[in-house]
Amino acid sequence: MTAGENELELAEPHLRQVLASVGLDIGYESAEGDVLHCRDENGRRIPVLDLVGGFGSLILGHNHPEINSYAKELLDLHTPVHAQFSRHPHANELAAALTRIVQREFGTDEPYYAIFANSGAEAIEIALKHAELDRSARLAALSADLTAHLGTARELVRAGKAVVSRDAYGAAGLAQAGDPGPGAGGDAAPAGDSRTGAEAAFERLAAAVERRNTELLAKPPLFLAPEGSFHGKLVGSVQLTHNPAVRTPFASLAAQARFVPLDDPGAIRKTVEQEQPEPLLALTVVDGVVTVTERPLPLFAAFVLEPLQGEGGIRPVTREFAEEIRRVADELGCPVVVDEIQSGMGRTGAFFAGSHIGLHGDYITLAKSLGGGLAKISATLIRASRYRQEFEIVHSSTFAKDGFSTLIALKTLSLLEAGDGAAYRTAEERGTRLKTMLLGIQADYPDVVKEVRGRGLMLGVEFHDQSGSTSEALQATARAGFFGFTLAGYLLRAHQVRAFPTASAVNTLRLEPSIGLTDAQIDQVETAFRAACALLRAQDGHRLTQG
Repeated sequence: MTAGENELELAEPHLRQVLASVGLDIGYESAEGDVLHCRDENGRRIPVLDLVGGFGSLILGHNHPEINSYAKELLDLHTPVHAQFSRHPHANELAAALTRIVQREFGTDEPYYAIFANSGAEAIEIALKHAELDRSARLAALSADLTAHLGTARELVRAGKAVVSRDAYGAAGLAQAGDPGPGAGGDAAPAGDSRTGAEAAFERLAAAVERRNTELLAKPPLFLAPEGSFHGKLVGSVQLTHNPAVRTPFASLAAQARFVPLDDPGAIRKTVEQEQPEPLLALTVVDGVVTVTERPLPLFAAFVLEPLQGEGGIRPVTREFAEEIRRVADELGCPVVVDEIQSGMGRTGAFFAGSHIGLHGDYITLAKSLGGGLAKISATLIRASRYRQEFEIVHSSTFAKDGFSTLIALKTLSLLEAGDGAAYRTAEERGTRLKTMLLGIQADYPDVVKEVRGRGLMLGVEFHDQSGSTSEALQATARAGFFGFTLAGYLLRAHQVRAFPTASAVNTLRLEPSIGLTDAQIDQVETAFRAACALLRAQDGHRLTQG
């Protein structure tokens, strides 16, 4: 059964209408490499150069022949997809392969455990959940320690072997206690109370300390992330997505994040200091005196970041910023979660983009190209020294670790690692060729192109804001925040080049082709971008929006 032309559209019709407004609502019928095929109004087959690349999912291109052939083989072998609660040798093999790459690129011998899922946003959710499970366990241990110290102090006071220090009251936010007797400290017991004055004083102090600690221990966790971050749109991951239009409607559903400027390493520590609550209080006995000591509250669950921001406008993290994150996170005792979902899998010339700047995560998330452009699979890698095995009991996913997707991912890794990582060198070389061409366009059109950013085959071209354009059409689309999509529509209609703006930096077009990108295709991109720049310089809004 096929849908008729007059049938009610039910699969996200509003989005389709938005795309139609700039000519992007194209239906594609086939794809290979960096080319998608559609048909024009006369039924002719039209090739379209795809620079979107599944938002980073196609490092090997559409329908890579070896992956497709292997997928058919797996299906013909009736490879089990659903065999939950059983051994998953292929998943283990994949985890081991990923660990070897982590160890090679970051110079460590520590293994990484893997939790598999189906999408990048799920990988981030896993990281957030595991980080909070770890923080909760640390809180529980800390709470138990505080309780034990209080109990010990109480026993010693009752036995007459300890008295409360006068300074303890002020430390606990209480007024100075009256003197119940020589050396005792605290208030006298009320009439009819069999407790000594020292005991009454202690219980007053203990109650204040317990109230404060209970209130502090109940505080929800906070996460840290750079401004411009994008980590998905699920309940937890959306809280780490900086764009308020995406995040704010769901802010009440999960733990919140505090965002720090990407280009200001010093702001990381300032943000932590601003958010850090009062310390917990412990009652300890030293030389027969009960004193109050402070214990920091583990408030921050994790620092989460992309080494090269995608939706934030293809903005790289500097080595200085990465080093400060590591220092502050280590001081806090919280993990660093490196989101390599879009930037990883060799796209920047190394398997992990973070390896270029020494950004070694305690957790690393992968997805997109991990499935070779075919399988839906993601992985959250967690270093052994931070891994909590009980997480495997409290978290699960129906399709995770299935034989098909893990074997496809292994095949993808084998293709990338072949020839001593030839694919990574190709990504670097092709990216350099593409970026050099784009920088040439910027040099010729500095009034149109603001900046070219990125590394390897993850590049962004930022155009100057057109909200003050002399063209009413350009001015209107820019003020509506739709300039990038308008430009994308022109490139597609006039030059059969497919490129989209980044979600949170709408004047930046993102280019993420595969390692199979040819010189001829780069020339096609140059022709298309130069034509667009010429129209922008001429402020020809009609041709850009309608032509």
